[in-house]
Amino acid sequence: MRRRTVLTTALLGAVAGPALTTGTARAADPGPSVTQTGTTQLDSQAIYFVSYDGLVNNNSFQKNGLLTYRGYQYAVWYTADRSAVLARRALGATTWSKITIGHKLKSDDSHNVISMGVSRTDGRLHLAMDSHSDGFFYVKSVAGLLDNPASTTWTAAVLGAVQTSLDGLALTTQFTYPQFVATPAGGLQLSYRVGVSGNGRNALAEYNGSAWTALGEWSASTGTYTSSHGSSTARNMYLHGIDYDLNGRLHSFFTWREQNAAVMCNAGGITNHDTGYVYSTDRGRSWRNDAGTVVGTTGSSDTVAVTDAGLVVDSLNPDHSLMNQESQATDSAGLPHAIISYVPGRFGQCTTNYVTDRTANGRAFHLRKNASGGWTKTEIPVALNSSQRTRLVLDRYDNAYAIMPFGRIAGASKSSGHTDWKLLFDGSGLNAFGEVVIDETRVPQDGILSVMYQERSSGTTPSALHVIDFRLPA
Repeated sequence: MRRRTVLTTALLGAVAGPALTTGTARAADPGPSVTQTGTTQLDSQAIYFVSYDGLVNNNSFQKNGLLTYRGYQYAVWYTADRSAVLARRALGATTWSKITIGHKLKSDDSHNVISMGVSRTDGRLHLAMDSHSDGFFYVKSVAGLLDNPASTTWTAAVLGAVQTSLDGLALTTQFTYPQFVATPAGGLQLSYRVGVSGNGRNALAEYNGSAWTALGEWSASTGTYTSSHGSSTARNMYLHGIDYDLNGRLHSFFTWREQNAAVMCNAGGITNHDTGYVYSTDRGRSWRNDAGTVVGTTGSSDTVAVTDAGLVVDSLNPDHSLMNQESQATDSAGLPHAIISYVPGRFGQCTTNYVTDRTANGRAFHLRKNASGGWTKTEIPVALNSSQRTRLVLDRYDNAYAIMPFGRIAGASKSSGHTDWKLLFDGSGLNAFGEVVIDETRVPQDGILSVMYQERSSGTTPSALHVIDFRLPA
């Protein structure tokens, strides 16, 4: 079997490995397991401040804070003096070689993450960083940097100048949430939000190996949404991810966040509602709902809107503190999976403080499309004990893993229909702050799950940043 999330199609072609079998589970296929193989330290003094209940080095929506390509792993973060840092190691090595990028974090805002991407056509590493509804910063390496890493000099000279555009392509002055997506043909796309929370649109740009092109916006902020409490006429679509499967289909789960708090039962909650799903068969030029109907065209006046039919695959009103930007993956059959989390109705029908209520009663759920075309949702029976997000990984046997706040890992087997969720690693001894960053590109290459986490601290006292590795079933 082969793994199938973002960068998989592009990256697996560059990695030699054992032959894998088909995606059909057999009785002999192993269930989920994790075996710790080692821990390395990236930085003893990484920057630390809590903003929006998170850390700038460990927001789980960061794509990709860890990335593996051609036998080397790459990591990005901000150190204590606010400098952006890029590091690499050969897979299995215990030490990292670091480069200071030449940019310093401009504000104490945990949204201002660093994301990496690889354009396979020219072997470049791309970085986007330090933006929350304002201007962004972009770095592009020299060509071929990643193609022969063992013989590549690793100094700041391999990185180009820090830019405030994509090689002259300005995009927007209200830029947030960069996510690089490797295309099946070896190119690179950049997903980002235009606008602000509660009034923004998703957009795409594309790199063909020589130049960037703006494809345009593909989600709408307009239209009227009405709950049992009130209405809202502006919103933004928050993505759980944007990922190609092995067949070249582009998948995205999402939630809506309304601008008007009148849609909630209490102003202390959060206006997120519903889990939606769309896909594209033409590299993000047009978008279809689950039934296959086109619901939006990128760069046109007809983009994906809250009023479009057939978008919602799991309905939930704004009264349960549904989290945005959680996680997704696709399995070996190309079926989409997601993690969502909220406060279930058994704990009440109105959250009044989303941080407090999610910490006390929040639960994560595994939502997936099944082989018959329907949707199956299973509660993961491990309390979140946190307001924060969970990441999803599928191994080569399509077993599912939920990497939860504090570095805890739960797993469920494909053979059970992903119903036998149990805790596999309790995170003890890590002293992890909360959300973690995972290397979703490494799992298909050598069956290792790498998790980047930062130790708890207080105030603005720097703390250690680590990567812990777990072997998944071979």
